[in-house]
Amino acid sequence: MAKNLALKHWSVEDSRELYGIRTWGAGFFDISESGEVVVCPHGPGGPQIPLLEIIAGLRDRGYDMPVLLRVENILSSRIAKIHESFRKAIKSLGYGGEYRGVFPIKVNQQQQVVEKIAQFGARYHHGLEVGSKAELIAAVSLMHDTEACIICNGYKDKEFIDLGLQAQRLGLNVFIVLEMPGELDILLERARTLGVRPNIGVRAKLAVKAGGHWTDSGGERSTFGLSPTQVVDVVDTLKSHDMLDCFRLLHYHLGSQISNIRDIRTGVMEAARLYVGLVQEGAPMGYLDLGGGLAVDYDGSHTNYISSRNYNLDEYSADVVETIMSILDEKSIPHPHIITESGRATVAYYSVLLFNILDVNVVEEARLPEDLPPDTPEAIRNLRETLGGISLRNLQESYNDAIYYRDEIRRMFSTGAVSLRERTLSERYFWAIIMKIAQEKTRLKNVPRDLEDIDVNLADIYYGNFSVFQSLPDTWAIDQLFPIMPVHRLAEFPSRQGIISDITCDSDGRIDHFIDPQGMKPMLDLHPLRDGEEYYLGVFLVGAYQETLGDLHNLMGDTNVVSIRASNDGSYEYVREIRGDTVADVLSYVEYDPRRILDNLRGSAEQAVREGRITPSQRFAVMQAFEDGMRGYTYFER
Repeated sequence: MAKNLALKHWSVEDSRELYGIRTWGAGFFDISESGEVVVCPHGPGGPQIPLLEIIAGLRDRGYDMPVLLRVENILSSRIAKIHESFRKAIKSLGYGGEYRGVFPIKVNQQQQVVEKIAQFGARYHHGLEVGSKAELIAAVSLMHDTEACIICNGYKDKEFIDLGLQAQRLGLNVFIVLEMPGELDILLERARTLGVRPNIGVRAKLAVKAGGHWTDSGGERSTFGLSPTQVVDVVDTLKSHDMLDCFRLLHYHLGSQISNIRDIRTGVMEAARLYVGLVQEGAPMGYLDLGGGLAVDYDGSHTNYISSRNYNLDEYSADVVETIMSILDEKSIPHPHIITESGRATVAYYSVLLFNILDVNVVEEARLPEDLPPDTPEAIRNLRETLGGISLRNLQESYNDAIYYRDEIRRMFSTGAVSLRERTLSERYFWAIIMKIAQEKTRLKNVPRDLEDIDVNLADIYYGNFSVFQSLPDTWAIDQLFPIMPVHRLAEFPSRQGIISDITCDSDGRIDHFIDPQGMKPMLDLHPLRDGEEYYLGVFLVGAYQETLGDLHNLMGDTNVVSIRASNDGSYEYVREIRGDTVADVLSYVEYDPRRILDNLRGSAEQAVREGRITPSQRFAVMQAFEDGMRGYTYFER
């Protein structure tokens, strides 16, 4: 949809404001004076690398879009920022414990990501949180720091517990957190058999429940965790086995992406009170694990909206430390080490999804005839009259008439009373009416409810070379908002408004909600396509959950993944490249045997030769096409 306002002058600063890049980018992203999005690997004030330059380098190296770009420096910076923020709060407030962050592997389980977190976090003793046997094995293989914590959450069977105890034997600082009452008996039996005195933690169900998409894991009715009564039962059982000294950690989890700092403070207060009670019962404790919840400001509004947060990292750290201190100091109880399982805030900024636009579907002004044939149905004549009579005073009435006459023509078409061309003409008049109403309504002070979203019906559809279900599943499943914008041409006025469709054959494979200072908007400001020139978009802050949750809708596989590392002088190198799934790869994921597929195709091709439908040389071309297709990328290739 073209904007009504024709701006003669458009600046890069206008684009910065329109797309909010300086509010959600956290200093890692900006727009250069030439109108290109740049990544700032070392944060504000550091060198800037144009994303378009990175894309050109990927193309030269043979990589097609879409590509998931990872910037290693951002990951290192985020880990440092979280730890330094807590260290500052601890020092300024005189807190007696230390901060020990852990990364929940479930947030991004890719080997490269977890490996780099262990590497970059080593100087801070940054640990890992696991929720399954597979995650625990991965964590133990990558974690070599004996002071970093490995937190074992999730439902645990005998084998899971054995793995945790064996990891503790290796010298790792492993905590086995009880999520369900029945796990304690298994833990005690396996610890006795293996001769290991375990580090025991308990996940408590708190009464407080935060707001947001991901907070069902908190509150009294949450799936995992022990009620206060059950926590006391654990204390009594450990006392009876002379193992209360093993009870060293209290854990809780309010949920992910907690946007309101008040909910965070309330949860910390309740947990600190429970911690005091456990120490008074004789448990040595020493660690308080707040779980996840540190939010990412996806829309840059700095509010308690679900895609934002009304606090910054320093406020979060100071509130946590001060709240724990205030409650424990009342009872003269030593301050515990503080653990947070900040996954989203650690990796979200680290990854950008880059893709090109393949085509655009534009609602254009209809070509309407000057005169109508004498036998034109009356409903079409009425549509023409409605179009000619639109004024600022009758927009609602004109809209109602247009809907009525359009639907009448459709009913007549279904009974054969009007022809295909007559129906087509009626649709042209209808959309001409809608376009004129959309233009006129901008002059109204109070827009009728029926006309509020009329612009959305006129939005252009930009077809992106990616799969929502594979790369951005949260946009489809829970309407999660991610910053999306063009990565170039930002010194130009974006004269079109559109929505984004992926290349799957599913109507849900589209993005029609975008970030806005007021929460969200139904269309994105974009540029018209140019013949022979690629148009690239970026989806930012996608490092958390999206790779893990992605599925194979329409057998669209993993995208190409490329990591870069920048130096202080602004130079950078492509440090890791992972080819996306081939067609053969994704077919094997759903239990097809690629070799058997080709054998079947050869048989069909040979049968066609015998029946004279193709020649032997054509058979060769047919098989070559299918073999090349099996080796090809699942997305659109040049």
